[in-house]
Amino acid sequence: MVTLTIDGQKVTVPANSTVLEAAEACGIHIPTLCYLKDVSQTGACRVCVVEINGRLQAACVFPVSEGMEVLTNTPLVRESRRVTVELLLSNHPQDCLTCLRNQNCELQTLARELNIKEVRFEGARTHVAKDTSSPSIVRDPDKCILCRRCINVCGDIQGVSVLSARERGFETVVSPAWQAHLADTACTNCGQCVLVCPVGALTERDDTEKVWSALADPKAHVVVQTAPAVRVALGEEFGMEPGTVVTGKLTTALRRLGFDAIFDTDFTADLTIIEEANELLQRLEGGTLPMITSCSPGWISFIEHQFPELLPHLSSCKSPQQMFGALAKTYYPKKAEIDPAKIVTVSIMPCTAKKYEADRPEMQSSGYKDVDIVLTVRELARMIKEAGIDFANLPDSEYDDPMGISTGAGVIFGATGGVMEAALRTAYEVVTGETLKQLDFVDVRGLNGIKEAEVDLAGTRLKVAVAHGLGNARKLMQLIADGKAEYHFIEIMACPGGCIGGGGQPIPTNMEIRRRRIDGIYAADRDMPLRKSHENPAVKVLYEEFLGKPLGEKSHELLHTPYVPRSRFGELVNTDVQERTRAAQQTAARG
Repeated sequence: MVTLTIDGQKVTVPANSTVLEAAEACGIHIPTLCYLKDVSQTGACRVCVVEINGRLQAACVFPVSEGMEVLTNTPLVRESRRVTVELLLSNHPQDCLTCLRNQNCELQTLARELNIKEVRFEGARTHVAKDTSSPSIVRDPDKCILCRRCINVCGDIQGVSVLSARERGFETVVSPAWQAHLADTACTNCGQCVLVCPVGALTERDDTEKVWSALADPKAHVVVQTAPAVRVALGEEFGMEPGTVVTGKLTTALRRLGFDAIFDTDFTADLTIIEEANELLQRLEGGTLPMITSCSPGWISFIEHQFPELLPHLSSCKSPQQMFGALAKTYYPKKAEIDPAKIVTVSIMPCTAKKYEADRPEMQSSGYKDVDIVLTVRELARMIKEAGIDFANLPDSEYDDPMGISTGAGVIFGATGGVMEAALRTAYEVVTGETLKQLDFVDVRGLNGIKEAEVDLAGTRLKVAVAHGLGNARKLMQLIADGKAEYHFIEIMACPGGCIGGGGQPIPTNMEIRRRRIDGIYAADRDMPLRKSHENPAVKVLYEEFLGKPLGEKSHELLHTPYVPRSRFGELVNTDVQERTRAAQQTAARG
């Protein structure tokens, strides 16, 4: 521990602390821009400068020392911060009113905090064209302030390293190598770069106008599904605390927007568990192990690019979003006596990569594009506000039948470890024939990067692992590639925290907010009358009336798919390799 003085206040902190952390410990606010706890500590922007021994130092990276004296509010400090922000503004487009980050922009907030009323400088930065190549993410280099947060989260947290700083001086730009388009790289579309961007340089692709057009079409029958993690995050866009469960208000808002049917992705999360648990049991008898979950499209993209030789380990199950899409244009129109050609399927997802997933050529097993439009939580919030709906005071309502009935196992898909826990609840009872007394598999919960557990399935010790964040996924994949993984079943989610930390969630999303959303997920699970996927009565009827049996012919046609290797620059590898991979996956899936 060391003791130092900040603005006349003595504070004692651990010796490895920074000046910024010491200031926070004694309640002194130092403005920051490039700094982001647990993600980025580069000292690049110089907004957090303080005065130490007459010299300006960046508080976010400057270490404390015994007896140090720090001044955070001198004329020199204030003027330096103002000049820095003015220089940033001089090169920043003045289109705040039409920017997606308007009123939720850290640069905008800083300018207000520092009382900047005019910009005394004229920018000289080189214009760079907007990149709209990705189905998920829009990159606008003109708005980039070179804070490097996106570089750090993509490289250090996700282990993908698509972005880096290029050129020098006024020519500097954050971009992929050779300033390639995002769609031509190994970008996984996870959207973590969007979550950490302090301005509007990285945003989700806005598809709200597509939904408005569908809702206005008198010939269209527009159905919507909402992912598990949406219900514990959407409220933040309307001033509610993170983790507040707003399921009932969510369904009411969607009805008022004009959707014809409101369904729950939790229904097909339950369906995924039944298919996946049966696939696992089949593989335990002689298939490729470990089996790895395939619900996260960012993760799927990652393994296709980075570890294509391990694709046979993937479960062949589609994600709940895509299972829903296939059923919404086959099973649902049959039940509702509607022409499937008139159905428009909309997804509300916490994930930018779901936009990419819906566009994949494999996702048309219904004979149509299974999911037509994907909106993030932020996009839905904008639609609700545009419609003038007072979300916080809406009455609660229920999902529609038949695909609105779900269990607590479907709900916990939204948190890291949730898919694993839901699968174990079902696998245990299917194998042992016994009723599971303790439903909470706490060993797979929490925010540790990699979690491990063992479960006794009628004498078989099932070894499982859970990873969230692609950097942690890489560690597990390397163990498998090296022949050192002794697991039977692995869950991987691309985003830190799982879907509750998805790239389409409200901004800000940090580790504390992730924890509170996870608490909300498990609270929703505890309140459900049914908590095991195989007990979902609507799923039982689905099998009786339509699918036949788990892993049956109809299930494989609509609910399963092989995945194929991709090169580091996005395109599919040669046909021979694709066919060998498909054959290996089908063999693995069917034991």
